[in-house]
Amino acid sequence: MNEKSCSFHNEKELRDVQVESVCAGCSPPYDADNSAPLAFRGLPISELKNHSILRALTAEADGWEPGVVSAEVLRAQEEWEAVDNIQPETGSQASSDQPGQLISFSEALQHFQTVDLSSFKKRIQPTIRRTGLAALRHCLFGPPKLHQGLREERDLVLTIAQCGLDSQDPVHGRVLQTIYKKLTGSRFDCALHGDHWEDLGFQGANPATDLRGAGFLALLHLLYLVMDSKTLLMAQEIFRLSRHHIQQFPFCLMSINITRIAIQALREECLSRECNRQQKVIPVVNSFYAATFLRLAHIWRTQQKTISDSGFVLKDLEVLAKKSPRRLLKTLEIYLTRVSKGQASLLGAQKCSGPQAPHSKDLTFTGVCDLLPHSSEGTWLI
Repeated sequence: MNEKSCSFHNEKELRDVQVESVCAGCSPPYDADNSAPLAFRGLPISELKNHSILRALTAEADGWEPGVVSAEVLRAQEEWEAVDNIQPETGSQASSDQPGQLISFSEALQHFQTVDLSSFKKRIQPTIRRTGLAALRHCLFGPPKLHQGLREERDLVLTIAQCGLDSQDPVHGRVLQTIYKKLTGSRFDCALHGDHWEDLGFQGANPATDLRGAGFLALLHLLYLVMDSKTLLMAQEIFRLSRHHIQQFPFCLMSINITRIAIQALREECLSRECNRQQKVIPVVNSFYAATFLRLAHIWRTQQKTISDSGFVLKDLEVLAKKSPRRLLKTLEIYLTRVSKGQASLLGAQKCSGPQAPHSKDLTFTGVCDLLPHSSEGTWLI
């Protein structure tokens, strides 16, 4: 054996002894090309800290103690020790309950069909009370009564109108998030409380405070409007009109008032004939809501209405909607047909340019519940 060969073997034995003294004989093989430890390849990062060599490098070895440990080293060691401790956020729901996912109207409705609403159902008054001549007139000349088989569906609609917004309910949160994303075009979640809701036409940072008189049904109607492909364009058109620099109005607050009109029309049996004809209640109420909102937008644009006219416009609209629901539904049908063919909408091609409309908190809005009742028949109560 020559001197070079002897020197090579001595050096190899010396390296083996040094590695054994550090890791008690657990030396990973090395790749000759890149000198990367093959034993570490394919291991998840959370398992690396358990490897004997890495433990030896971060702990005392053969009685050796570091002299001075810098703050950076301590911080790095704490971060390394925390690798195994990173856990998913507590309270996270299954993927179907994630607020980040859009929710359809049917899915949200199914939620209310499966939960216990008995405490809310006790509060409803399915039809208004009439006495004296009003009762006689309604009996002789009023609309037909709703078919018996449809009354449970009607009661469900009125019961949902008694439910408030629960920010702790994942389904409620998804409904709000979906409305926000569809109207703004945002792909990201937003906080359930904040000034951004004023941009959509709520009066404050908490949408729940505006649902008086319409309950969660008001949000379901908005969800229906933005999630139905046939009415989404209409919703976006009305939303743009609501942000007009002169004719602006709080979009969501106006929508809530339209829902109130739909509730009253249902309770006064103005929709019974159409419900009986279609053998459905919820689709008829949804279409009536959309048709009434479309009519309001048309009046608002063509008659140059402003926020100061809101109360009177809503009052006249309620009278018209209750008197001629079939006419409103036909107008909606025509609108949707024209939109599907790519023709100009009934709202016209008005450009809503100009300075951004002020927040709804700067507007004085009068809704149907803010006006004095015009009769003693209780038509202003749910």
